[in-house]
Amino acid sequence: MAEAASYVRGLVSETAEGRAAPRHSALVRVTHWIFALSFFGLVVSGVGIILAHPHFYWGETGNIETTPLFSLPLPTMLGGPSGWGRYLHFQSAWIAVLTGALYFVSGVLTGHFRKELVPAAAELKWSSLRASVADHLQAGRLAEERSYNVLQRLSYLGVIFVLFPMTILTGLAMSPVITSVAPLTVTMFGGHQSARTLHFFLSDLLVLFLMVHVGMVVAAGFGRRMRGMIR
Repeated sequence: MAEAASYVRGLVSETAEGRAAPRHSALVRVTHWIFALSFFGLVVSGVGIILAHPHFYWGETGNIETTPLFSLPLPTMLGGPSGWGRYLHFQSAWIAVLTGALYFVSGVLTGHFRKELVPAAAELKWSSLRASVADHLQAGRLAEERSYNVLQRLSYLGVIFVLFPMTILTGLAMSPVITSVAPLTVTMFGGHQSARTLHFFLSDLLVLFLMVHVGMVVAAGFGRRMRGMIR
């Protein structure tokens, strides 16, 4: 009987959730999945580019005969997968940038950032931050939330307005076409190789954010969160 009652309550909850307002707007859901696919392409192609030359330098120039700033413990595959890797990286990057631009413009015009992501002053107090950390350690409490908590707000703002733009800028700084027209894009980072090294670390942070993001989705209820981002 207890199991039957629990099943009925689950159905009622599912029905109420389905009738409620969507957790995310249609534009947020569409741009989320397009960006997710393009980011996957960026990661795969980025790995291919690194395998071709897993050495990183600082300054303007760097090559196989130059002492690197550091090297990854990978074999150097000169001329390896960098051909298709650079092509796929370029295509995926522009899809990500255009999708991100659409999301940004929409977020500003609709007030999405102001209403959903900018934390209130009270949320920035230590007591609120500590409570949010405690909620993250209790997946059940996260599953009940329909709005972003303060840690989510701060992390999303950091990715959207700092990490992702810096990744774009360092990527543009590696393009001879861009730097020939706007040399400031590379000089502000100290050279092409410096931009490449910074781009590598910024990309690592984005991948780390993705891993934590997926982990939190699983912990908070994978099925419910996925339905919320799809429907």
